[in-house]
Amino acid sequence: MLSSTAKNLYWMGRYLQRAKTTARLIEATQRMALQSRGKEAEGVAAIFGMEDEFRQHQSQGGRLSSLVDFLAFDENNPSSIVSSIGFARRNAREERNNITVDVWESLNSLWLELSAKMRGNRDSLDRGALIESVKKQAVMIFGAAQVTLLRDEAYNFFQLGAFLERGDNTARILDVKFHALRPDGNPDADEMDYFAWSELLACIGAVRTYRRIYRASLDPMRVAELMMLRRDVPRSVHHCLWMVDLSMRELAETYGTRGEADRIAGELHARLRYARIDHVFDSGLHKFLGGVRDDIATLSNEIGRQFLLD
Repeated sequence: MLSSTAKNLYWMGRYLQRAKTTARLIEATQRMALQSRGKEAEGVAAIFGMEDEFRQHQSQGGRLSSLVDFLAFDENNPSSIVSSIGFARRNAREERNNITVDVWESLNSLWLELSAKMRGNRDSLDRGALIESVKKQAVMIFGAAQVTLLRDEAYNFFQLGAFLERGDNTARILDVKFHALRPDGNPDADEMDYFAWSELLACIGAVRTYRRIYRASLDPMRVAELMMLRRDVPRSVHHCLWMVDLSMRELAETYGTRGEADRIAGELHARLRYARIDHVFDSGLHKFLGGVRDDIATLSNEIGRQFLLD
């Protein structure tokens, strides 16, 4: 497969996952704002490492409305929902022969809807409804990919990008939000904001999943365990790195060679597979997640060098 083809499919997966995660985060932040102290906007900007850009963007309309416009509809923000969907569509258009009609039409219809809304009157735009539509249609696009794409190199590069992005997003969300709720990193504090911890789980769509697994009241250590170490939770860091490692092994079998990216993917998966939540907190959750995030970034760079000729 040409490196340009692999690159388009890889980044298509990453951009789609980024848009989906951003939509979930905005929804959770809007719910939290109903009974908050007004600091959620900066926290969400911190997840994307864009605090300075967000402060420059803030308007007179308030922090939350500025956040929604910045993360969802600002075409000058390369990580916004509109930008991410636009980039994903351009990648997909270049690879029409490697994706199915169902995937293309689902993605193209989402882009056309967003484009029409962006050209209309922004003052009358129903931002909540549009973000909900993005979240649902992104699920449909990933669903179409799962049930229609041929299991070949194209599928593996798409999966590789999507799960690498998802794992990084979950690690960032857990790191920033956990330490906003527990600045000292102590999971055993007496007082606990159950609504805030529920919204943390809502960021990965796992509120009911938590109840099914633990059948107990919310506990910070268990929330961290679910988001980080449970392989059976589709948005956990462990599950994502397992899928990244699986995609890398499939590509290694296809090409008959392995490189540094394969080693890093296997090491990252093993680290999450054999980690224990009490040991993680003993050494420091922030330190552990920081190491995982740094290695995800290193893996991304190595994938670029090994496959995409970056």
